[in-house]
Amino acid sequence: MVMPASPRHPQHGRALLMLLWGNLFWGLSFPTIKALMLVHVAVLPGSSSWFVTVMTVTPRFILAALILLVWQARKLGQTTRGEVRQGIELGVFATLGTILQSDGMQFTSASTSAFLTQLYAVLIPAYVALRLRRSPGARVWLCGFLVLAGVAILGRFDWKTLTFGRGEWETLGCSVFFMGQILCLERREFAANDPIRLTLVMFVTQAVVFSVLLLLAAPSTTAVWQLASSLPWTGLTLVVTLLCTVAAFLIMNRWQPKITATEAGLMYCFEPIFGSLLALVLPALYSAWCGISYANETATWALLLGGTLITLANALLQLRPVAKG
Repeated sequence: MVMPASPRHPQHGRALLMLLWGNLFWGLSFPTIKALMLVHVAVLPGSSSWFVTVMTVTPRFILAALILLVWQARKLGQTTRGEVRQGIELGVFATLGTILQSDGMQFTSASTSAFLTQLYAVLIPAYVALRLRRSPGARVWLCGFLVLAGVAILGRFDWKTLTFGRGEWETLGCSVFFMGQILCLERREFAANDPIRLTLVMFVTQAVVFSVLLLLAAPSTTAVWQLASSLPWTGLTLVVTLLCTVAAFLIMNRWQPKITATEAGLMYCFEPIFGSLLALVLPALYSAWCGISYANETATWALLLGGTLITLANALLQLRPVAKG
């Protein structure tokens, strides 16, 4: 039995438009974070991959949490248990997804990372179908095949050894946790939660976890301050914090609950399209400003074919979205 579509929220159209803006900000994050990591290596040659990863994500979530703390200072007492619970759950999923995605980006291109992250577009309807014990239908199975084919092409899957590289595996893993984040936002028990306060709890959760990881990964306090004193590193961190973190997550947490989780997974597939387009022009600009060697990406046949298969699958699914579970 195929699952029917559910009634749409009155603000469905506006929610889709706002999420499109969120996708643009997240698309910007891929080449920007890649450049941020290259600046790190230029300032501190020989840094371990985990120190680069943790130092890339920790400052942005500490700053993001501080921004919302100042903004919501007078309303902190209104925070409910539901907002705390949802914020922590979102923070855990986002933390695990972000750490894998960021580390994986050191071992693959920004465009490939952006597309591979979208595996959750197929995982979500499959999960909903499994939970409801109903077949998602032939269309979803076809789309799943298209996405897996696109993932294999983008990830340069080695058919002889049946393996991906480290960057590709970590990026696929992050997609599972981002799926959990999307599904958490759809849960009806959290419908009355304030999106700003739950985002604050989410950022605080991430800031705490990443701060602990930074203490374990950083070789010294001097190394941290040396990075913080670098103008390019600080500038890129502020871009990632303000646009790709604060703005993007507030949009997600505010507007995603007004559409289904399946539709959300599909909307987020605009993210790699924006990311790939920006990766064609931003690296050279970042290189000129930051003094790093980061060439503009090119539209290779693998990127075009793999990205087209994934985008086509998402478009087919969007024609008749699967109902909420």
